[in-house]
Amino acid sequence: MSTGTGRTLISGGTLVSTTGATPTDVLVEGEVVVALLAPGTADAFAVDRRIDASGCYVLPGGVDVHTHMEMPFGGTEASDTFETGTRAAAFGGTTTIVDFAVQRTGEVVEQALETWHAKAAGNSCVDYGFHMILGGVDEDSLKAMDSLVAHEGISSFKLFMAYPGVFFSDDGQILRAMQRATDNGAVVMMHAENGTAIDVLVQQALARGDVDPVFHGLTRPAAMEAEATNRAIALAEVAGGTPLYVVHVSASQALARIAQARTEGRNVFAETCPQYLYLTLEDHLGAGGPGSFEGAKYACSTPLRSKHEPHAADLWKGLRTDDLAVVSTDHCPFCFADQKQLGRGDFSRIPNGMGGVEHRMDLVHQGVVDGHLSLQRWVETCSTTPARMFGMYPRKGTVAPGSDADVVVYDPRATTRISASTHHMNIDYSAFEGFELTGAVRTVLSRGRVVVDRGAFSGSPGHGRFVPRGLSQYLR
Repeated sequence: MSTGTGRTLISGGTLVSTTGATPTDVLVEGEVVVALLAPGTADAFAVDRRIDASGCYVLPGGVDVHTHMEMPFGGTEASDTFETGTRAAAFGGTTTIVDFAVQRTGEVVEQALETWHAKAAGNSCVDYGFHMILGGVDEDSLKAMDSLVAHEGISSFKLFMAYPGVFFSDDGQILRAMQRATDNGAVVMMHAENGTAIDVLVQQALARGDVDPVFHGLTRPAAMEAEATNRAIALAEVAGGTPLYVVHVSASQALARIAQARTEGRNVFAETCPQYLYLTLEDHLGAGGPGSFEGAKYACSTPLRSKHEPHAADLWKGLRTDDLAVVSTDHCPFCFADQKQLGRGDFSRIPNGMGGVEHRMDLVHQGVVDGHLSLQRWVETCSTTPARMFGMYPRKGTVAPGSDADVVVYDPRATTRISASTHHMNIDYSAFEGFELTGAVRTVLSRGRVVVDRGAFSGSPGHGRFVPRGLSQYLR
């Protein structure tokens, strides 16, 4: 297994943390950070390698806590493997992912987890952890929750209020899982959409002949996200204050319910994703107009929202106010040429998901450039908070003595141009094709090893290790 070796000095850069941006040199020995030094004071240390970060930011490696590598869905499987997906993550400055192991109804939770360990072990280029999707809530899976928290380093469980017949859990099942999480300290992650009502809207649309991709969004209205979010918050309260983390928040109305719960002091947290900050129902999911299938590229759930409503502006505001704690990607790519085509003539059959793990850090940094966020908040939402939220801090999410040497040298004056012709994800299109962003990743260290430098990859499959996680560090 490849590891960081020797002593490395990252000098001349500005260290960005949740508390500020300060000129700081970073000394790395082996796989860990050993010292933060005032500029020009490192001469006393013999080093094996020097990395010049002059004019650049130095920040903790990105932590993407919502990815789906090799995820089975809709009769196919996400096109990125753990090797290709984590390689792309490294190019984008993300040095840790937390993926989802999937238990379906009738499957044994522990066996499902082993399946995902087998997918990732020996293949990942950066470090990884797992959440556990509970597709079937029963006595065995409830017992497994305790075992995974206590012995397996799995401290978060995802439930679905959507996708009846696939992952859906009813309110009673959700309540039982939340009660168990209240007892063992785990976080319940919730896909909050009213799936049974959405299914009615979908069938009605298809019966009318409304089959284009845009109807994927129109049949999943914001009210269905808000209602389910509110219901999840209520169930968590009834279950004794279960830590609740609402995934891929896309709508102003859902965010309002979350903000209210947080004002009331509840353990309610949430994330959003870059697609909801930049892409819209009309311009992307509705691309090409009536009869076009181009919008299938942008079919994801929750769906893209209307540009005529203030969703994106409200999400940026939520990130500033901490009502949204994290930016993740929900990276779940399906190629347009074959996989997305499964839904031609029936939008309900389009595999839901798009690729984004490579560009999250750049897209959120553009928010800094555009005045939506501070530098500190960029690092907080993309690195530090996700590490703390899911029990990996201070090993991950910070550049500090004793932390893993997951470090990104980021050039704020460079330009990133996003295109399928140059990205490293295993997908034949880019949801952000043609975007030109200010800022670019220059050098990436994963546990002390340089895995990316100036566009060249020097990592390897198998370098990435499984990260056992503790409990969330944000619980009130």
